[in-house]
Amino acid sequence: MAGLVDAGENLALDGLAGGISFVSLHTADPSTDGSSEVTGGSYTREAISWASAASGSVASNAQIVFDVPGSTTITHLGYWSASTAGTFYGSRALDTSQTYATAGTYTIASGNIVESAS
Repeated sequence: MAGLVDAGENLALDGLAGGISFVSLHTADPSTDGSSEVTGGSYTREAISWASAASGSVASNAQIVFDVPGSTTITHLGYWSASTAGTFYGSRALDTSQTYATAGTYTIASGNIVESAS
């Protein structure tokens, strides 16, 4: 059975990206409900913007900088519809966990968050 061609995958990904407006950091796998989100200090969810999907993938198109409180280890990134509460759409593990003994920042370069339809 045939699957979606690039045009169909791009349409689906653009729709998903249109709903994911904020990203979060987590100290453990956020499961299906967005649990284990970082708290404290100046931490907040950060806005994300997306380039148009192409070739079956979609990528962030601006740098994202999070404030991370001290004594925190971050392991996952979460996808949300809102800056507080909102709908949780899923997560991905960070390439490597990061431990902050003191408060600091975690920066994701433009284009470094990529989701694909496959």
